Amino acid sequence: MITGISPCVLPVLPVVFLTGGVQDNDPKKAANAPKTVRQRRLQERRTRWRPYMIVAGLAISFSIFTLLGTLILSALPLPQDFIRWAGLVVLILLGIAMMFPQVQDLLERPFSRIPQRRVTGGHGGFVLGLALGAVYVPCAGPVLAAITVAGATDKIGLRTVALTVAFAVGTAVPLLGFALAGRGVAERVKAFRTRQRGVRIAAGAVVIALAVALTFNVTDALQRTIPDYTASLNTALNGAGVAKALGSTQSVSLADCAQQPSQTLEDCGKAPAISGIQQWFNTPGDKPLNLSSLTGKVVLVDFWAYSCINCQRAIKHVEAWYTDYEAQGLVVIGVHTPEYAFEHVPSNVEAGAQRLGITYPVALDNNYTTWNNFGNDSWPADYLIDATGQVRYVSIGEGNYSTTEALIRQLLTAAKPSVKLPAATGVPDVTPSDPNQTAETYLGDERSDSFAGNEAGQTTAGTQNYTYPQSLPPNEFGLTGTWTVADQSLTAGKGAGIELSFLANDVYIDVSGTGTMKATVDGRTMTYAVSGAPDIYTLVDISNPNPQQDTLTVTLSPGLSAYSFTFG
Repeated sequence: MITGISPCVLPVLPVVFLTGGVQDNDPKKAANAPKTVRQRRLQERRTRWRPYMIVAGLAISFSIFTLLGTLILSALPLPQDFIRWAGLVVLILLGIAMMFPQVQDLLERPFSRIPQRRVTGGHGGFVLGLALGAVYVPCAGPVLAAITVAGATDKIGLRTVALTVAFAVGTAVPLLGFALAGRGVAERVKAFRTRQRGVRIAAGAVVIALAVALTFNVTDALQRTIPDYTASLNTALNGAGVAKALGSTQSVSLADCAQQPSQTLEDCGKAPAISGIQQWFNTPGDKPLNLSSLTGKVVLVDFWAYSCINCQRAIKHVEAWYTDYEAQGLVVIGVHTPEYAFEHVPSNVEAGAQRLGITYPVALDNNYTTWNNFGNDSWPADYLIDATGQVRYVSIGEGNYSTTEALIRQLLTAAKPSVKLPAATGVPDVTPSDPNQTAETYLGDERSDSFAGNEAGQTTAGTQNYTYPQSLPPNEFGLTGTWTVADQSLTAGKGAGIELSFLANDVYIDVSGTGTMKATVDGRTMTYAVSGAPDIYTLVDISNPNPQQDTLTVTLSPGLSAYSFTFG
C-alpha cells in the first residue's frame, strides 16, 4: 500500500483516473446503442465494473511479469524488454481506439463472434490494466526486490507467490481508489456525462501520452524531481524488522567487524553488491560502477547523506584520501542513502556534493538496496575492500580517520608492492570527543525525544501554538509561537521560536525555505538569510576547548522549516 501511494505511481495515475470514468459505449455510435432494458443494464454494469477491471488487470499482469517475466522471456526466447515494448504498443492502440471509433471497430472485429466482448469497453478496461501492468515500474523496496530476485533466480515457492500476491493487492488498493474517484466524477459531474465523447478523446490522449513518456523515459525525470513522501513509512517498515524477515540480514563476519572495531585488517567476508542504484554521477559519462569490475583496486564504500553534519566532517577525510591515493589504485564510492525525504531528490544530492567538494563517484541508493545488502545502519559508515574483493575493515560513525588511512595505505601496498605512496593527508580530526556533548536533536514528531514542552517529551503532529517551558533541562529544546509539526520537520508560523539547551563547541541547524532566521546566544544575535532546499547553517562556533552548558534561541520567519540540530 505504501508503494501504491509513492511518487513512482504518479505517471499512471492520470490514466487510471480518466479511464476509470470512461463509459462503456461511444455515444456517437448510435447504431450500437442498447435497445432493451436488459442491454442497458448490462452496459451500466460493465461501466460500473470498469475501474475494478483496470486495476485487476494491472495487478495480475504486474505480478506475473515481475515474478515470471524473466523465466518466460528466457524460455521463448525473446528480448528482455519485449514485455515492456508490447505493453507500450497496446497502450498506444487502446488510446487511439478511444479517440477514433473506426479504429475501435478494427480492433473489435477479430472478437465480433464472441458475445459482449468489447476490447475498448468494460472488458477493455481489463486489457488496459494488463498493458499498464507490463510497463508499471514501482519503487523497488525490500519486498519488491525479494520478489524480483526470486523470479530472476528461479527460486519461486509458495511463500514467494504469497508475497507477490500480497504486494500486488496492497499496491492495487490505492490505485483502485483513484479509478473509483474517476468513475465518481464521471457520474456526478454533468460535463462528463454530456460530453462523453470528449472525455474518451481526452482519456485516449492521456494513455498515448503515458506510452510516449515511458518510451522516452520522461517519467524518470518526474519521479526523480518529486521527493519521496513515503520515505518515513518505508523507514519505519524496515525498522520493524521486515527486511530481516525477508532474509536481508548482514553476514556474521561483516557484523562482527562493524560491532567490534579493530586497529588492524580483518577478514570481514566478501563485499556485498552495489545494486539498486537509481543514478550515478562523478563517473565517466555518469555510467555505473560495480565491484566485480574493480578487482585489483582497493575500494572504500562510504555511506553518507548530504545534510548529515557528521558525514560532512567525515567527507573532508574521504575526499582527501581519494585525491591523494586515486593514482595509486584507490577507488572511493559514496553511496548516498537518504536520511530525510528531501534527500531522495537527485538534484539536491548533486548540489550538496558540489558544496562539499566531492569529486569521487556517487551512487544514489534511494531504495536502500545497497544499504540493505551491506546490512548497514549508520551515517557515516566506511567499508574498506581489498584488491580481491574482501571487506577488510569497517568504520561506523565519525572518527578513526588515522586508522582508516593507515589501513588504506597498507592495502594499496599489498596490492602493488612497488607503489610509491604520498605522505599521509594530515587532515585534522575534529570529531567531537566529549561524551557529554549534546546528541543530534531531531525536531519532527517522528524522533523528537528531546522536546521539553510536555510530559511525553515529543512534539505532536499538526498545527498548534506553543509556549516556552518555565525551565529548560540540559540538552532539550522548547518551542514558542505557532508551528506546524510533520514527521521530520517543523514549519514556522506566527512568532515561531526554538529555545535549545546545549553542550558543544558548535551548533548547526538544518533549515529549508525562503525567509530570515535569527540566532541569539550569550546576548549576541546573528541574522541568516535562508533560501532553497534544506541546508546546514552554523549558529554557534566556540573556540573554547571546554565549552559550558549554554542556551540558544532561534527565531524563524513564517514558512521556514527546521529539521534538526547537530553539534561539534
